[in-house]
Amino acid sequence: MSGTTSSAAAEARARFRGGHISPTSGLAAGFTQANLMILPEAEAFDFLLFAQRNPKSCPVLAVLEPGETTGPLLAGGDIRTDAPLYRVYVDGVLETETPDITQWWRPDLVSFLIGCSFTFERALLEAGVPIAHLDQGVNVPMYRTSLRCPGAGAMGGPMVVSMRPVPASQVADAVRITARYPAVHGAPVHVGDPEQLGIADLDRPDFGDPVRIKPGELPVFWACGVTPQAAVMESRPPLAISHAPGHMLITDAQDSDYLVP
Repeated sequence: MSGTTSSAAAEARARFRGGHISPTSGLAAGFTQANLMILPEAEAFDFLLFAQRNPKSCPVLAVLEPGETTGPLLAGGDIRTDAPLYRVYVDGVLETETPDITQWWRPDLVSFLIGCSFTFERALLEAGVPIAHLDQGVNVPMYRTSLRCPGAGAMGGPMVVSMRPVPASQVADAVRITARYPAVHGAPVHVGDPEQLGIADLDRPDFGDPVRIKPGELPVFWACGVTPQAAVMESRPPLAISHAPGHMLITDAQDSDYLVP
């Protein structure tokens, strides 16, 4: 990780702390974005084991101690206010979306920062691979699949994937580039027919927004850090707090910190 706090990352967190809400794809270029899952300490071990058994979907970048609200990946930041939008689940049911979870905070809450595929989007763009949701000004589409994640204790659920259309001639490049970022989902889990993942309609994502797929493009699917939210909905812990899909925590880590030569 970079030894200095990035002003771009800190400034983005400050904007969100001040009430600005927007998806974060393309923001603070070069700085790693993270999914969030925050659970009571009583449920935290099951989730940590779930993440260990599902490293493609849930690559853990950092874990804060119970009650901690900041850490090395967000120097001077606050886990409760510095993502643009959060989701609060009670007994697995979405209770609210809010830009500030301070009122929900408890001293037993454990925060997990999980790798995000936005981290490798800059590398794709630099290689000339288009990113449809950026070009179209929408949130990345995400889908529940029929693939089951290995469970752990009370925690279990389906894999969620994000989808980016890629020109057929550039799919091999997309696979090669993203495979060099194993800590942030790595290479795709599937290319082509969405029905093989149990996805019936690409125009109806479970999270995020649909994107147009142009002639000559193939849908390419990456494991997604919204998988923990699908597990929470199925496993129904008494309380769980996450980022809203596509609204990530921007950290002080550099994307290059997670690049494998």
